[in-house]
Amino acid sequence: MKKLLCTLIATLAMTSAMAWPDKPVTLIVPFPPGGSTDLIARTLIPKLQEKLGGTFIVDNKGGATGTIGAGVVARAAPDGYTLLVSSLGPFVIAPHLLTKVPYDALKDFDYITVAVQAPNVLVVPAKSPHKSMADVIAYEKANPGKMTFASSGNGSSDHLTAELFWRQTGTSGIHVPYRGGGPVMTDLLGGQVDASFMNINTAMPQILAGKLKALAITSAKRSPLLPTVQTMEEAGVREANVYSWQAVAAPHGLPADIKAKIHAAIVASLNDPQIKAKLLDLGFEIVANTPEQFTAYQADEFGRWKKLIEARKISAD
Repeated sequence: MKKLLCTLIATLAMTSAMAWPDKPVTLIVPFPPGGSTDLIARTLIPKLQEKLGGTFIVDNKGGATGTIGAGVVARAAPDGYTLLVSSLGPFVIAPHLLTKVPYDALKDFDYITVAVQAPNVLVVPAKSPHKSMADVIAYEKANPGKMTFASSGNGSSDHLTAELFWRQTGTSGIHVPYRGGGPVMTDLLGGQVDASFMNINTAMPQILAGKLKALAITSAKRSPLLPTVQTMEEAGVREANVYSWQAVAAPHGLPADIKAKIHAAIVASLNDPQIKAKLLDLGFEIVANTPEQFTAYQADEFGRWKKLIEARKISAD
């Protein structure tokens, strides 16, 4: 009887995986429409529908630095019909900034793949007297706590990059948090703030237009989009590689067959020549790693940002 029951359960599981998806699959983006994460989700959808069949839709559930939408996914049934497409914030930053989040970032998700990543770029207005990272470091050492660095909010990637920069160089500046990247760009172009570690996707149009100067990039090697801009390492700032990344996860307990189907379809979609070229032009680097690699990376990033946030006493307030 026990053997028969086990066989029945295995058969039902196989049947479920083979039938999936037989109803709409929701990609929850825990931010408002229009940002980089939303772009990645909507870019993937046509290819996922083509490769897997069925209908895929985006549901934007913003709020609480992405933790509301992430919490919805964590509580959903692990059947493949609810997926999370998110930046690193809800995965590895928000749990250390907020006193309470509605999920355990290390236990409540099955990590499918990091889809893309993009470095940050230290930018200053075109009229800034600073022409290199060396200029910025020298100025900050001579004028501690005077140079202003804008960010899209407390605990954002651009904020944490500035904090990491100050820690690694023994300098200090003034963090100026805004509500999103739009106001940062407005005040940076207007000269109301001195600098920002802006995401390359956001910064590139104004760099190309000659309105911003790029002084250093946080990637491990130079970007093909900015081949003359030195890396932080080349500028003498060690252990300051930072990437913003967008990834796909599911509620913990996703059947292995469904996880494999989703992973294969996402990787194939990201490497589709047209999709890949579009993303590379926007400054994204294709990652498309395995669930095991993403799980290990998640743990490493979680520990890295926890250490920095605690050391610098950073809060979401």
